[in-house]
Amino acid sequence: MTFNEALGNAEAGGPSGETRLERDALGEKTVPATAYWGIHTARALENFPLSGRVPRPELITALAQVKLACARTNVELGHLSVPTAQAIIHSCEEVIAGNLREEIVVDALQGGAGTSTNMNLNEVLANRAEERLGGVRGSYARVEPLGHVNLHQSTNDVYPTAIKVAAIGLLRELEQAIAELQGAFQNREQVFCDVLKVGRTQLQDAVPISLGAECSAWAECFSRDRWRVFKCEERLRVVNLGGTAVGTGLTAPRDYIFLVVEKLREVTGLGLSRAENLMDATQNADVFVEVSGILKAHAVNLFKVSSDLRLLGSGPRAGLGELLLPPVQAGSSLMPGKVNPVICEAVGQAAMQVMANDMAVTLAAQSGQLELNAFLPLLAENLLSSLSLLIRANQIFARSCVQGLQADRAVCAANLDRSLTTATALVPRLGYALSGEVAVEAQKAGRTVREVVLARRLLDQPEVDQLLSVESMTSLGHR
Repeated sequence: MTFNEALGNAEAGGPSGETRLERDALGEKTVPATAYWGIHTARALENFPLSGRVPRPELITALAQVKLACARTNVELGHLSVPTAQAIIHSCEEVIAGNLREEIVVDALQGGAGTSTNMNLNEVLANRAEERLGGVRGSYARVEPLGHVNLHQSTNDVYPTAIKVAAIGLLRELEQAIAELQGAFQNREQVFCDVLKVGRTQLQDAVPISLGAECSAWAECFSRDRWRVFKCEERLRVVNLGGTAVGTGLTAPRDYIFLVVEKLREVTGLGLSRAENLMDATQNADVFVEVSGILKAHAVNLFKVSSDLRLLGSGPRAGLGELLLPPVQAGSSLMPGKVNPVICEAVGQAAMQVMANDMAVTLAAQSGQLELNAFLPLLAENLLSSLSLLIRANQIFARSCVQGLQADRAVCAANLDRSLTTATALVPRLGYALSGEVAVEAQKAGRTVREVVLARRLLDQPEVDQLLSVESMTSLGHR
């Protein structure tokens, strides 16, 4: 169910038109009778009709994992009865499995530091647990959203912990996606190792390189990205769960505070630890900025490399045309036969969006005040969106573009043969000045460097062949 559909149902009393009456500290409100969510969610639907998007699914899964860990902690310590805890635990497991997602209906962007998302899930879990124990939705006779599901918790420790859990899961997926892209370029490096071509600096002809070496440079930048993504998970493993409202743990028993993160480790399988300074971890969001910065760095590399492929594949006859990008769809509704580099363009747009998201993360993180950051919903939406977007961008770039790259060997050879920069390879034998004369003469006469050298008998054929060979022009230095 979308946010707008939920808002409409809330106003109309749900698909059936039947409603139930719920109460909170502000008064009474009708809620669709069939909804698993309750009055807190209904108020959020009215108050925050902002983006029209519900919270990220990864965040909801992580929140349910946090609730599951809390319920297990509370029942083990005797703060919840076994039947109540089991009903909550099974309801959490349903959400983690992907069920009841249509009941998470609040807007992703909201005031209250994520309280509306937390309460939406609290109400869904409470009403589902109520049903499991034989009750009816909205009665809260056996399971209460606040008294049981949210026991010993605050949005202020649950929500940022869930962001970190969600982000770690996505970071691991991203690392694998980057590894796939890196591997695709390394494969092309081997395939193109013998393709000699013109190098280019500042979009002007430069000394020769191999197309394989060019691919190796692209692979290497993604290797760095992969390592950064792998390492930055460490920044997110420290959580403030147990700190409740401001990091003092007020209302939570000490035994709960010391046990709950251990339970969360069991639930998630992640190497999480409780922050030594819970107040710091509650109010400061700089670790998210650090991670987002690493995502931005990866986006920069994605944009640059995808742009390189577009440029080298330009043409096919009036551009550089050295690379042949896989044709994946017709490129024009007007021009027959036109094929555009749409995968590279899509990857570039994804990279731009990640860079924009990074600014939103930065602004949200800096806007925290005193003991809490009220702008975490904006941070969560943009950080998790960037991660999901980058995962998909890497996958389609690798699978729909890089794996199918081909070299136009004839074009590469012709461009290199016409280029005057091959004269640079003559410098060790002829010197800079004479090599420069050769280049100038070749340009004026419309001849190749090879032709001028042989015509002037500056070197014999075997020497020219050796100096202008793939090995000589692409090896590290000369002998």
